[in-house]
Amino acid sequence: MEFAFSPEQEALRDMLRTFVAKEVRPKAHTWDTTGEFPGETVARLGGLGILGAMVPEEYGGSGMDTVSYALAVEEIGKGDGSLGLTVASHNSLCVSHILSFGSEEIKRRYLPDLASGRKLGAWGLTEPGSGSDSLSMRTRAERKGDRWVINGSKMFITQGSVAGVYVILAVTDKEKGKDGITAFVAPSGAKGLSVGRKLHKLGMCSSDTAELVFEDLEVGPEAVVGRVNSGFRDTMKNLAGGRISIAALSMGIGLGAMQEALAYARERTQFGRPIADFQAIQWMFAEMATELEAAELMTFRAAALKDSGRPYVQEAAMAKLFASEAAMRGTIKAVQIFGGYGYTQEYPAERYMRDAKLCEIGEGTSEVQRIIIARNLIRGR
Repeated sequence: MEFAFSPEQEALRDMLRTFVAKEVRPKAHTWDTTGEFPGETVARLGGLGILGAMVPEEYGGSGMDTVSYALAVEEIGKGDGSLGLTVASHNSLCVSHILSFGSEEIKRRYLPDLASGRKLGAWGLTEPGSGSDSLSMRTRAERKGDRWVINGSKMFITQGSVAGVYVILAVTDKEKGKDGITAFVAPSGAKGLSVGRKLHKLGMCSSDTAELVFEDLEVGPEAVVGRVNSGFRDTMKNLAGGRISIAALSMGIGLGAMQEALAYARERTQFGRPIADFQAIQWMFAEMATELEAAELMTFRAAALKDSGRPYVQEAAMAKLFASEAAMRGTIKAVQIFGGYGYTQEYPAERYMRDAKLCEIGEGTSEVQRIIIARNLIRGR
């Protein structure tokens, strides 16, 4: 069994560590407190090929494998969870759906701009009344002549107000349930597509999150991503891959918090000694490091399985579940190590803790992951 990264992957990691140290860490606190979307920094990531990580070169992308992509999300997440989420949601949701299921016409029309970062992608599944129960969505697409007319709304859409390309899931045949949902693609500015309220969140504050509203949004048959009524099944496949990126993001947030806590514990003195000398603190670090190391191995194993074409849905769910909860536990310990300062915004520990919570919710809650894992076990898969 080989656990080493390739020279190309090590070079990617080193490049991103330098980028994060210079361009992300010094600004992350300001982005968090103001809630400002870091458009310039996101554009620079586009220039580095990170926004087209797994897009083939023929469409303007970097053509990375899943392991390399997960490594990139992890390194960015160490510096700022919000920026890591922007990268993960852009690549794993909108871009991946188009890449995996879009027609050649759709790919050539949208992927070059998405891969370069000239446009960001958003993906509309969740609604005000349907989160984990996505089959209860109320957004409808009706066929009128040779056009589809979409009406409804979406909630908690990452890049909702800054995207240039939207993939939208809508019910096209209510009677067919999961086989009656279709994915459509539409550009920003399309008549009938508008941004509702922007959402102010506990964490991931500079990751753009907004409501989308569709009022007689008309698209042609060429806007269907995949086949008519295949959207839900395609979405489940898309989310399985996306969970690898959220696991990687969780690792990055957890490791970033641990690094900050280590630096603080070496310098902070109490009773005449650095607090890193105290066994209670050392045990916190031992638990954080062990859990995050395990999460890392699970995440890269799921990524490697995906790259090899082998089944990975179960492993991705396990990695996402364990990594997100390990990050949450680790960031809580980091706040504890900082003590009173950890409860203030003078230090980044509290930001990491707030950001980690989203990873237990987004792209399938921890409860949904447990359902997936148990169901596969019971069915013998």
